Amino acid sequence: MTISIDASRVAVIIPCYNEAVTIAKVVADFRSALPGASIYVYDNNSSDETAKLAKESGAIVRHEPRQGKGNVVRQMFRDIDADCYLMVDGDDTYPAEAAAALAAPILSGEADMTVGDRLSNGTYAEQNKRAFHGFGNDLVRTMIRWIYGYSFDDVMTGYRAMSRPFVKTFPVLSEGFQIETELSIHAVDRRWRIADVPIDYRDRPEGSESKLDTVGDGVKVVCAIASLFKNYRPLKFFSLIALVLALVGLILGLPVVGEFFATGLVPRLPTAVLAVAFIFLCGLSLATGLILDNVAKTERKEWELQVYRVFQEGRKN
Repeated sequence: MTISIDASRVAVIIPCYNEAVTIAKVVADFRSALPGASIYVYDNNSSDETAKLAKESGAIVRHEPRQGKGNVVRQMFRDIDADCYLMVDGDDTYPAEAAAALAAPILSGEADMTVGDRLSNGTYAEQNKRAFHGFGNDLVRTMIRWIYGYSFDDVMTGYRAMSRPFVKTFPVLSEGFQIETELSIHAVDRRWRIADVPIDYRDRPEGSESKLDTVGDGVKVVCAIASLFKNYRPLKFFSLIALVLALVGLILGLPVVGEFFATGLVPRLPTAVLAVAFIFLCGLSLATGLILDNVAKTERKEWELQVYRVFQEGRKN
């Protein structure tokens, strides 16, 4: 079924680093799929002809000197104004034919973010040749579901569409490939409307190399989840730390208390002092969580008001 949208309201944003093998095809495919859309290629210090080929293909080319995908996306979100932002990688792994399906719910006001779901139809598992990528996606999805109580099918996809209010109120903190995780957690935590759009994934063509370090970037993603967990849900984060500290304190202290009741003596004074220290740290962690939870709630209220302002600006325009 052909989906009809007003492509002039769409900005296709493509962060790129050394994608000379594929960028011309990607730009041409999206120009064909979304006639009238603005196509932006942000070159991130490529050492090949990515920028030149993108410009020759009709894209608006800009340069971002700060290395890292998160830095590129931050500048894209600052620079570009559109009703719908369609973000896609420049490696020709995502089908341009799905662009209208991703943009339609955003333009109609039915969703705030749509994600190109590579997993539910099995194409990612069939096409992706890189070890542990599927495992990493499952791990991140499980962690987000455990922390926030909700997660969608493909949290690590690089193909998604977002509304103007979503983009203009999203504080980009990541510098590198953690940006997809940050986008996903932000959408879940702030209760944006999310829609999954199944897509057919294809692996990189011959000669195109992934810039993702499976282990190194995987560790950064897990650290980013922990950091965002602390920022977004501080009471839950510090309560878990307090629970661990309390358990250690009880394990150390209960035998000492038992000996005291039995003999009236405290023969293991260092152990007793250590147990008291862990219980004290438990209380300190809980107090920290309560204070930061109030700060987070105040920040959330301010963010909600900012979202209202962006919506009002969009209606005036």
